[in-house]
Amino acid sequence: MSLISFFIIRLSPVDPLAELKLNPSVSKETLQRETERLGLDKPITVQYGKWARSFLKGDLGITSNGEQVSVKLKERIPNTLLLTVIVIFLTWIAGVPLGVLAAVNRQTPLDRILTVLTSVGMAIPSFFFAVLLLIFAVKTGWFPVGGLTSSNFLEMTFGAKVWDITHHLILPVTVLFTISLAGLQRQMRGNLLDVLDSDYVKFARAKGLSEAKVIYKHALRNAVNPMITMLGFEFAGLLSGAALTEYVFQYPGLGRLILEAVLRSDINLVMASLMMGAVMLVLGNLLADIMLILTDPRIRGQHV
Repeated sequence: MSLISFFIIRLSPVDPLAELKLNPSVSKETLQRETERLGLDKPITVQYGKWARSFLKGDLGITSNGEQVSVKLKERIPNTLLLTVIVIFLTWIAGVPLGVLAAVNRQTPLDRILTVLTSVGMAIPSFFFAVLLLIFAVKTGWFPVGGLTSSNFLEMTFGAKVWDITHHLILPVTVLFTISLAGLQRQMRGNLLDVLDSDYVKFARAKGLSEAKVIYKHALRNAVNPMITMLGFEFAGLLSGAALTEYVFQYPGLGRLILEAVLRSDINLVMASLMMGAVMLVLGNLLADIMLILTDPRIRGQHV
């Protein structure tokens, strides 16, 4: 990912240091250090090697504003993780039971209503939905329209700070939760319907087990396993899906940072942010694999 992104950016006609050169607060010595760090006077393959070594050392360069890239990332990554973890938690808490409910009540009015709602949730663009909620917040004044905290946040008590952050998170979480819930609920419904048609479920019913025991003890455990595998991709996918949502609500997250960096042609910030997205994907897949080992005894048996 970093290699492809690096070559696309370097092969473009844009000068990687153009924004820095236009910033009067950036000294010539700083520009010279960045030129040497990136190896701009050397072949592109050498440039990639120098950039990769500096990245591994933690030297991410400076932004077009003259700030350290590492400092900007440390400010934004916790905010994005907070938003992502909340959305994933709420999505799974609601999506799995709704998927089970739709599968158990297949082809009933309840199933059709849930299907329509999830279809709407999957079809509506996150940017458009975010704009609608932003207009609603402006018209009613019920919710803050930007940022993560209020201007007097530091003066608040602990409980007031928690409520202030929660109040600011309601709208962006609602947008991302609605869109993520639709896909997860439909996937859960399809997985459970496939499992309910399997032979071992029919055998469990033939033994006289109650329907609740058949569904929740036997079928559900196997239907959830493919969902856990998707968790890693969902963790990283929220980063790209959150970019426009964060931009609309002016939420100080990593997705908005990447989008603003691209618009400013801030090469150092773009590359570092993309690498953070890749790290989130790897960590998400690692978390999904660990959870799969814990929930699926067949995988645990292979590791014994």
